[in-house]
Amino acid sequence: MTDLMSRVASAPISWGICEVPGWGAMLPTGRVLGEMASLGLSATELGAPGFLPTSPEAVKAELAEFEMTLLGGFTPLVLHDRRQRDATIASAMATAALFERAGATEFISAVVMDEGWSAPRALDAAEMSHLIEMFDIIDEICASHGLQQVLHPHVQTLVETASDVRRVLDNCAVKWCLDTGHLAIGGVDPVEFAREAAERVGHVHLKDVNMKMAGPVLSHEMSIMAGVQGGLFTPLGQGDVQISEVIETLELGGYRGWYVIEQDTAITGALPDAGAGPISAVSESLAYLRDVVAPKVNR
Repeated sequence: MTDLMSRVASAPISWGICEVPGWGAMLPTGRVLGEMASLGLSATELGAPGFLPTSPEAVKAELAEFEMTLLGGFTPLVLHDRRQRDATIASAMATAALFERAGATEFISAVVMDEGWSAPRALDAAEMSHLIEMFDIIDEICASHGLQQVLHPHVQTLVETASDVRRVLDNCAVKWCLDTGHLAIGGVDPVEFAREAAERVGHVHLKDVNMKMAGPVLSHEMSIMAGVQGGLFTPLGQGDVQISEVIETLELGGYRGWYVIEQDTAITGALPDAGAGPISAVSESLAYLRDVVAPKVNR
């Protein structure tokens, strides 16, 4: 696929689907998938537990009803703690097997302190060494299941800031999920990342950010949930991230993978009427990609 719009997908979090308690209301699965399909989206990521069935065969069947396929899923992992090595490997193997059977291609890893997403802290040399070693092990697990591991830099994880990103780039060969929003919040210019690490980008999440709100989130004075509920992320082209420049840079560098509109959204009031709510923001983002970005990269 070379045409940009044929490589645009979305994720359930753009419809407010999140397992975090207090995040917001979750819309019914059928409505979300129906709205995705109505926008011409042909692929999605897995979403929070409970959004799609647990059986990979049932996942494929449910998505097929809407003529959609599964790209993969966001997978938090504890990689720095040697005491959890065996449990982490077993969990990764089980998730990779599920993704493979469900027809996915991407294993989107995020490096967390623990299963409760405790605030990140500086790692000692032994912990960092184990983390780097584990990336190779997860890569091997994914490859054995026909998947690609892509590391997702993420606020309030162990790959959060510019120094975290640099450390991983310099010390291992793991591929990346270039998330425009989380990189920008962490102090990394996503355009420069796309230029410098083009051969390392295996997957892309598109988020635009109101950077006036980024400071408190990065300093952990505000949770990511509170930030989202307060308007941290905007429709593409309406925030402070150079979305078009990121995509142009990636395309010039030979990237031909997926672009996932992954705008974290929270529904904190009454459920929106059908055809309103999150679909409106995703529609605006698609219009920006179609009308502003695609003409530049499809020439």
